[in-house]
Amino acid sequence: MFQVIGPSKPIVAVLGGDAILPCSLWPPMNAEDMELWWFRSTFTEAVLVYQNGQELDKEQLPQYAGRTSLVRDFLSRGEAAVYIQNIQVSDNGKYTCLFKQGRLSKVAILDLQVAGLGSAPQVHIEGPETDGVRVVCKASGWFPKPQVQWRDVRGKKFLEFSEAHTQDAAGLFSVEAALVVRDSSAGDVTCSILNPILGQEKVMAIPIPAWRKAQLYADWRKEEFQAWSAILNPGSAKDNVTVSPGRTSVTWRNKKFADMTNSKKSGSVFGLEGITSGRCYWEVEIKDDMRSWWLVGVTGSYVERSVDISAPPGRTSWIVGRRKSRYFAFSMNEARFISVRQEPRKVGIFLDYSEGDISFYNMTDGSHIVSFPPAVFSGPLYPSFKLLSGDVTLSICSPLGHRSATSDPENPNNASETNTTRKQDNTQDEVKHFHSKDKLEEYAKPKPSSNFSLEEC
Repeated sequence: MFQVIGPSKPIVAVLGGDAILPCSLWPPMNAEDMELWWFRSTFTEAVLVYQNGQELDKEQLPQYAGRTSLVRDFLSRGEAAVYIQNIQVSDNGKYTCLFKQGRLSKVAILDLQVAGLGSAPQVHIEGPETDGVRVVCKASGWFPKPQVQWRDVRGKKFLEFSEAHTQDAAGLFSVEAALVVRDSSAGDVTCSILNPILGQEKVMAIPIPAWRKAQLYADWRKEEFQAWSAILNPGSAKDNVTVSPGRTSVTWRNKKFADMTNSKKSGSVFGLEGITSGRCYWEVEIKDDMRSWWLVGVTGSYVERSVDISAPPGRTSWIVGRRKSRYFAFSMNEARFISVRQEPRKVGIFLDYSEGDISFYNMTDGSHIVSFPPAVFSGPLYPSFKLLSGDVTLSICSPLGHRSATSDPENPNNASETNTTRKQDNTQDEVKHFHSKDKLEEYAKPKPSSNFSLEEC
């Protein structure tokens, strides 16, 4: 008679690392001629099988092929183990090890806990709430489901916040937690993401602006960004729109176009100079009517963070627009309706090139409109404007109280050195199309399978 003994505590393994699942006989005896199995819930889910002094690969589950081997150094003493390489999320869970001699067999149960540290949290202020400031924390690539904790500058925990988890095809978790900070003395707010198995966390802090600034969040954001004196490139304008002599506004060349809704009659124009670095913002004043359909935003080359940044860049736009009474945002052919607290007569566009962030604000009431997911930009980005219908004029405003990104108060003849680099390009080919006609017509068509359609506006 004998017994099989396994570890009394769970075995912890890190994603991508190795694990050893040991079992032994009591009393100790030679196991070289025994039959040994490690399997999941049943024999058909074999991880490793040892018979007649050999490992039998044909009995093994495909996902363990080439990743397991038997540690047999101490088989003569009744000790054996399975060595598993390149630990995956699917390896997490219970295992059974079986020792069989003749008709007698005994088993032990082992628990393998897989753990992985994901990305550091990314924290940003999303905008003001009625009685505070909304802060969002995101992280991905964690296993198992991570724990989120918010703390103020004194280390005091925030107990009330929303939290949402998703799991990808590989089984890794992403988390997004949102906190409304209502204490004006909170100072820095810290978001920590904790792996409950490893007991390790990753932390990021963000300063919370004073309530005066929080209530005028766009004005507070201006303090961190350089005012960009954008001008339009008349050479990029279509025949049916006209650019003002000062190259700061665009409207219909002929008012008859205002009554058309065919996207083939639309008119677009781009900024003259491209943005290739730094933080900058510009404001667009909107004069329209209830029939209006217009778009404002940024266009240029990009590469998503989720793909190889060495891949050839594509071209896309980050857009906010209005069609009749509905507002929407879209990029990467993904569109969604957005709500605004007040009709924006002026839209602020904030571009952080190095962080891959583009955000839009309603400068009428200082509220946040939308922020797009981070991207890695490649090449210059251009302010973009498009008219599709209605009596619309879009004008670039000169932000008051802020120095121009190219002005030097001590030497107005020379451009100042700033964190924002411009690339001048007078060719229409560099900018290409803001949106192809086919794409706009595709958006305008009814889409029964989607909850978004510009036709529904």
